[in-house]
Amino acid sequence: MTTLREQFIQQMQLDGLGPRTIKTYVQCILSLAMYFNLSPDLLTIPQIRDYFLHCINVKKLSKSWMNQTISALKILHVEVLKREWNKIDIPRPRREKKLFLVLSREEVLQILNVLPYIKHRALLTLTYSAGLRLSEIRNLKLSDIDSSRMQVRVEQGKGNKDRYTILSPIALQLLYDYHKICKPKYWLFETQYGKPVPESTVQKIFKNALAKSGVKKKASFHTLRHSFTTHLMEQGVALPIIQMLLGHKSLKTTSLYLHVQQYSLDAVRSPLDTLGL
Repeated sequence: MTTLREQFIQQMQLDGLGPRTIKTYVQCILSLAMYFNLSPDLLTIPQIRDYFLHCINVKKLSKSWMNQTISALKILHVEVLKREWNKIDIPRPRREKKLFLVLSREEVLQILNVLPYIKHRALLTLTYSAGLRLSEIRNLKLSDIDSSRMQVRVEQGKGNKDRYTILSPIALQLLYDYHKICKPKYWLFETQYGKPVPESTVQKIFKNALAKSGVKKKASFHTLRHSFTTHLMEQGVALPIIQMLLGHKSLKTTSLYLHVQQYSLDAVRSPLDTLGL
């Protein structure tokens, strides 16, 4: 007999959710069930609300985690348990509007220049130059580098979507040099056992490079993607093109970067100067 957990996972698979999202949603429901030591199908709405209040006031969990838990609960209640769902009973917390942290071009260069190993330099350079997510860079295959069209193929990125992004000639030359030395066989950046480089290793590479570079900003690996996007905007690249390169579902998501773009005030004229006085 299929368990509730198996039904939940199967429903999410049918909905087309990716493995990472499924894993997160299962953990969300598991944490809720463990709090009361009850199966999630036995929990009442007041109990769920009490759990969220505990998460907010005691555990200080992020609003992102709260929203993920609510999304998981909605799938479980509506699609698996066939129950009605009232969003008023379990309201979503309003997301905080925070600006993306962005590195300047000079700061990106500082970080890339301190990397002593060509594998690490190639990994971070390609990440920035193509605007890749952590999961995307570590899952790139050798065959995803299309030097004839100067493109990088991202297979099954966020939202289970394939896309192409740009391949920098500088990054390509670095990849050639890296390939001659390290000779990866299948994955572009693989371990000695032929597996994709672990996420923790990639994060550590960036963290060490940031510390050595002297850059004082509290940047993360994902900051390279934010910086890629913002720098393209500052170069005048149109938003729809950037949206395509990033694999954003909505142009609204891409437009959030407009708030951190540096505009040249020299090119801005006061309306007074247009009145013909």
